[in-house]
Amino acid sequence: MSCVVGLKCRECGRLYPKEVVFVCEYCFGSVEVDYDYDAIRRTLTKASFATRPKSLWRYRELLPIEGEPTAGLTSGFTPFFRAERLSRALDVRELYLKDDSVCHPTLSFKDRVVSVALTRAQELGFDTVACASTGNLANAVAAHAARAGLKRYIFIPADLEMGKVVASLIYQPTLVAVEGTYDEVNRLCAEIGAKYPWAFVNINIRPYYAEGSKTYGFEIAEQLGWRVPAHIVIPAAGGSLITKIAKAFKELALLGLVSDSRTKLYAAQATGCAPIVNTIKARADIVKPVKPNTIAKSLAIGNPADGYYATKAVLESGGWAESASDDEIIDAMKLLAETEGVFTETAGGVTLAVAKKLIEQGTIPRDEPLVICITGNGLKTQEPLLNRLGQAARIKPSLASFEAALSGQLSGAATRG
Repeated sequence: MSCVVGLKCRECGRLYPKEVVFVCEYCFGSVEVDYDYDAIRRTLTKASFATRPKSLWRYRELLPIEGEPTAGLTSGFTPFFRAERLSRALDVRELYLKDDSVCHPTLSFKDRVVSVALTRAQELGFDTVACASTGNLANAVAAHAARAGLKRYIFIPADLEMGKVVASLIYQPTLVAVEGTYDEVNRLCAEIGAKYPWAFVNINIRPYYAEGSKTYGFEIAEQLGWRVPAHIVIPAAGGSLITKIAKAFKELALLGLVSDSRTKLYAAQATGCAPIVNTIKARADIVKPVKPNTIAKSLAIGNPADGYYATKAVLESGGWAESASDDEIIDAMKLLAETEGVFTETAGGVTLAVAKKLIEQGTIPRDEPLVICITGNGLKTQEPLLNRLGQAARIKPSLASFEAALSGQLSGAATRG
């Protein structure tokens, strides 16, 4: 049974039916899903999770679908673990990683939002889905729509990393590479969506799509033993993930599943595309668009749709924001791999680099629980690492060649032995 009441304007509070509505016709504010929390409270208890699937659909009452889920049945419930070696490297006491770069069908947190969006799109009667994407969303829409038997149109910037292009093309969508920035791609998709009867997951059915991000926050709280962390560092592109993690923690507190929803949220962006960080640091009400220039292409959104709400969520939580240069992003990717064996894409490098900065600045205390969000897999974005990792030692197939090539390392190992 659905617990969705309808849609609600985030500005004026006007209510709308559970249909294709994404902008308030009265104040032009964005809309989001509204739930019957009293009804949810009657069925959603800690005990109820014992028999539920280890997927994002274990939180079904808090997701905007009417019937049974039809997409992403294996998405969600990704690894969450204490990062001991990284903790020592950063000199902090209690550090956790929420790793969405593995276990998902397309290796990013976008599998969450697409699972929800496509299930709802089918309920609304769509047979064609589409998206504007910086890469991960393209992969997820192409894959999940293929499995659902839906027609799919994917729009990307023409300079996208080849790994993400291939990871979309393999599912045989209609892939359109637009010669422009993501913001120009998104603007074009808004025009196309106004003419063609397609479900653009991050445009005309965005209110449903965005709710999938809450499951990232739900899982963190559950995997922490039904508590929220003191601090969480979150990558920011369009800003939706920050706002939905904040909403997730508030919903869990409202339902009595956690005792306290107070978590300081920190926005992480690349220096070459940091409109949300700039707004937070200025404590401004208006997010000024920027032209992206960064290796972190999955975060390269110069005019973030939820920038205002992300800024508001961060500041209301008592958190802050910081950005990372391209060199800092690569160094952080290497550090994460060397310490925890996690190969993240550039977005994860941004998050870790920013966490490191905030710790060194004293903004994040070294003795309080901290979660760092890893949202995508490094296998998709290998180009920035070329010529930055050294090379393999090339040898002939003999012991003598091996020892000659690695004599320095072997002598050191012999001394230690």
